[in-house]
Amino acid sequence: MLRRTALKGAMAALLLTALHTAAPAAEMTGVTATEIKIGATFPYSGPASALGNVGKALAAYVNYINERGGVKGRKIKLIDLDDAYSPPKTVEQVRKLVESDEVAFMFATLGTPSNLAIAKYLASKKIPQAFIVTGASRFTDYKEYPFITTALPSYGSESRIYARYVAKQFPDAKIAILYQNDDLGKDFINGFRSEMKDSFDSKVVTAAYEISQPSVDSQIVSLKSSGAKVFLFAGTPKFAAQAIRRVHEIDWKPEFLVNLISTSIASVLAPAGLEISKGIVTATYRKDPDDPKWANDPGVKQYLTFMAKYMPGADIADANYFAGMHQGVILEALLKQCGNDLSRENILKQTRNIKGLALPMSLPGIVVNTGPTNNQMYTQSQLQRWNGKNWELFGEVMNDDPK
Repeated sequence: MLRRTALKGAMAALLLTALHTAAPAAEMTGVTATEIKIGATFPYSGPASALGNVGKALAAYVNYINERGGVKGRKIKLIDLDDAYSPPKTVEQVRKLVESDEVAFMFATLGTPSNLAIAKYLASKKIPQAFIVTGASRFTDYKEYPFITTALPSYGSESRIYARYVAKQFPDAKIAILYQNDDLGKDFINGFRSEMKDSFDSKVVTAAYEISQPSVDSQIVSLKSSGAKVFLFAGTPKFAAQAIRRVHEIDWKPEFLVNLISTSIASVLAPAGLEISKGIVTATYRKDPDDPKWANDPGVKQYLTFMAKYMPGADIADANYFAGMHQGVILEALLKQCGNDLSRENILKQTRNIKGLALPMSLPGIVVNTGPTNNQMYTQSQLQRWNGKNWELFGEVMNDDPK
């Protein structure tokens, strides 16, 4: 009798323990014992489709992770949908991912207008918007956007680096800026204004373009007529290639600066012309896999091996591919840090707890350090110049915080 009672008591205790440990799992949306569902949107079509290669490389890296058994026994189910770089489409796709597919969180959504369109919706549901692929300065405000972490150096900080470079090297030059008429382009205007202060209006001439326009030819001609000796392009790849070609065609020879996201060799410099792109300057945080000086670098070797196996035939010089691989690396690191607690609350907590993570294609000395008041994956960069064949770094690694 005593033995039977003891056995019943033990079984009841085991049942209670099982129920107790199973409860948290039931609350972890998009998570089972063998899988975690993660949502993403990318412009696989539309005017910014070149940036869709970020998503293709991320999906390939997820396959790589899964072939090695996933993370702590769980495979990653990445549901990546095309939003055509259209905010209304992004909203539609994200609602599907959250309400129908029931993803655990959103990861690496690409584009400033796209992320802005879904930020309030995701915040209202307390869903992390992790490591979004945009450098819009507004998203670096961790108080205003508590569910967001960013995956690119902020555009405002990038522009301040350019402004400091111009002030030092071309102190008396007139500056022309062609910018995309959205948060991306306006961040570059605001960055220059914050550095130049009262001299901005007298020394800078600007022209805007809409992403729906077929070309920026007329803006380029107008800016040349201003007599500017320094020219900054701040926009997306398709229009960067147009700008480079048009500047060459009208025989304008300014000091030519191009924002980082629009300096891919494959999608910008090659279509524009590698030789006529010579002299272009940008700020970067990453290595160039085509540069001989990185031939024996472990990170570059890792990237080349990954591309050869998972994306054979793709152009390894396309920066969007190694941006996508980096997203995969940080996703894996994030999930490992979460352990078995894949609740949205813990996922959010761990996005702001990445310490000293050196990504394969990042320049030496540049690491990821997020924290409670720092939601940025990158806060460092270095200037480089295109020599017609590869990028040449110059200067030192700089912290991109404003003065």
